[in-house]
Amino acid sequence: MEISYQHIEETANFIKANGIDQAEVGIILGTGLGGLVNELSIIKEMDYAGIPNFPVSTVESHQGKLIYAQLEGKKVLAMQGRFHYYEGYNMQQITLPVRVMKLLGIKYLLISNAAGAVNLNYKKGTLMLLDDHINLLPENPLTGKNLTEFGPRFPDMSQPYSKRMNDLMLAAAKEEGVVLHKGVYTAVPGPNLETRAEYRFISHIGGDAVGMSTVPEVIVANHMQLPCAAVSVLTDECNPDNLHPVSLQEILDVAAKAEKGLIKLFRSVIKQL
Repeated sequence: MEISYQHIEETANFIKANGIDQAEVGIILGTGLGGLVNELSIIKEMDYAGIPNFPVSTVESHQGKLIYAQLEGKKVLAMQGRFHYYEGYNMQQITLPVRVMKLLGIKYLLISNAAGAVNLNYKKGTLMLLDDHINLLPENPLTGKNLTEFGPRFPDMSQPYSKRMNDLMLAAAKEEGVVLHKGVYTAVPGPNLETRAEYRFISHIGGDAVGMSTVPEVIVANHMQLPCAAVSVLTDECNPDNLHPVSLQEILDVAAKAEKGLIKLFRSVIKQL
């Protein structure tokens, strides 16, 4: 399905008609990272299934709700559950919510994800601030007719993550005593985890962490000149010379523990934006 500007506008208008408008900050919550919702003063929530043109999250650990709320004195729009290429959606469907949030007024985008630590100096249960990324996904959300209403045909990606937002994140980590590495995120299609040779390859090309999301949303945010920042919760260590099988439950357990630090950082940054 090719997504047109009319699709995006229709979706935004439907959400506005349900009393959700003038949000300031968009938040995308990754695998096992829905705990931030407990910190929100919820004004309104909508199931993805009831929103026109919205995909539906098929991953068990993703709730599938759009939540309009107050946090640190700001109106936020949080996606509790995101979409992935491996679910069978195309990149335009995956990134439609980001474009819709832009039409609903957001000025900043915060993204979280669960990722594997390829940099062996980074331990599981810690956080990594995305300073840059490598896109190994087979499709790009900007393929096809350019949506000129949002941005140019050839958007610049020299600094995909907002320096100002990253600086706020690093300062908050220092103040809160949260371990926050800085590194390069590598996006792969999934849904399988990587082989030993693939981990070596990712490390060799400069990746510090690997995951199955985030990059499509960041590309679209840059296309719309929407400042964004992203944090990976490192849920497993990807040492090809000492690799152990890992289950989704283990990933979720580590994510839940590490999320406390992530919530502190997001709250601090939102307060200062």
